[in-house]
Amino acid sequence: MFLVAGAYWVVQRETDLAVLAALLVVIVRYAEPLASFINYTKIIHLVEASLLRIEALLMVPELPQLPEQHPQRYDISFELVDFSYQGSSQPNLIGFNLTIPARSMTALVGPSGGAGKTTVTRLLMRYADPQTGTVKIGGVDIRAIPPETLNSIVSVVFQDVYLFDDTILANIRMARPEASDLEVQQAAKAANCHAFITRFPQGYLTHVGDIGSRLSGGERQRISIARAILKNAPILVLDEPTAALDTESEVAVQAAIDTLIKDKTVIVIAHRLSTVASASNIVVVEDGRLVEQGIHNELIANPGRYSSMWQTQQRVKNWHVARTANQIAHVLSRILYLAGQPLESLVKAQNIITFSCACAGALNLVV
Repeated sequence: MFLVAGAYWVVQRETDLAVLAALLVVIVRYAEPLASFINYTKIIHLVEASLLRIEALLMVPELPQLPEQHPQRYDISFELVDFSYQGSSQPNLIGFNLTIPARSMTALVGPSGGAGKTTVTRLLMRYADPQTGTVKIGGVDIRAIPPETLNSIVSVVFQDVYLFDDTILANIRMARPEASDLEVQQAAKAANCHAFITRFPQGYLTHVGDIGSRLSGGERQRISIARAILKNAPILVLDEPTAALDTESEVAVQAAIDTLIKDKTVIVIAHRLSTVASASNIVVVEDGRLVEQGIHNELIANPGRYSSMWQTQQRVKNWHVARTANQIAHVLSRILYLAGQPLESLVKAQNIITFSCACAGALNLVV
C-alpha cells in the first residue's frame, strides 16, 4: 500500500525518489521492533491478570490461630463437624464424626462428586475451618497447631501430580530441601523411580518439562510418592493415586505405596473398592454424612451402601469376563471351522472354551 502511494507521489513529483527510499528503509528497520512491542503488550496484559489473582489471594484473611500446641501422637478425630464451602447452598459435611487410630489405614469411599470425601481431607490439612465442630490430631485442635508443624506432619499424594519445570532431583527434594543427594536417591529407589531415572542420559539432573510433560503418568506418580517418602510425615493422605494409570504402572505405583504407608496413619480416598478391601477401617461417606463404617467382610455381609457398591463393581467385572470369554470362544471356533472340524466338535469346543474362560475369570476375581 505504501509502495503504491509512494510511486504515485514520485510520478506526480510530490516527493523525491531518495526520500521514498529513505522512508522504506526506516519502515523496514522499525517493523520488527514494533511487532515485538505489540507482543510485549499482550504479555503485560497477562502479567497484569496474574498480579490481580495474586493480590486477591494475598487479601484472603488468615485463619484464626489458637494458643500454640504440638501433638505428641498422630490419631485423628472429627467431632460433630459441619462444613459448607463459601457460596454453596448445600452443606458438604453434616454432623460428621470419625475417629482414626494412629498407624492405621482408613479408606473413604462413596459416590463420586459431592459426597464429602475430599472435603474431609481438606479440613484435615486445614485448607479451611469447619463452621461447627473440631478436627483434632493427637487430641490437639488443629487450629492450635502452627501451620509449619501441620504441614510437616501431613503428606499428600494426589491423583493429579504437579511437577515443576526443573530437574527430577529438585522435584523430589522439594519435600525436604535440606536432604542430601543420597537421601533423595534412597527415596527414589523406595518409590521404584531409580530404574527409569537412570535410563535418562542426565539421570537425576534431567529436566521434567512443564508439569512433568517428559514423564509418563506412572512415572510422575512415583516421583510424587518419592517426595512423600523423603518427607516421611507420620500422617499420609492418598487421593486415588492409581485411578488413571495403566495396569503396569499401577503395579509399580502400588508397590511404592506399600513401602510408603508403613507405620503411618493413612487415609485413602478410593473409588475401586477392591484396592481398599484390606483397610483396617472403611468409611462410607454420602451426602456429607458418615453412613457406614467397618472392615470389608463385615460391610459386604450386611445389606447397605457399601455392599451395594461392591456388588455393582463385581457385576461390571463379571460382565467384562463373560464378554471376553465369548469373544475368545467365537474366534477359536472360527479357526476350527476353517480347519474343517465337524459341527458337533465346534459346538463342544466353544462351550468348553467359554466355560474355561469364565472359570478362570471368576477365580481371578476371588484371588
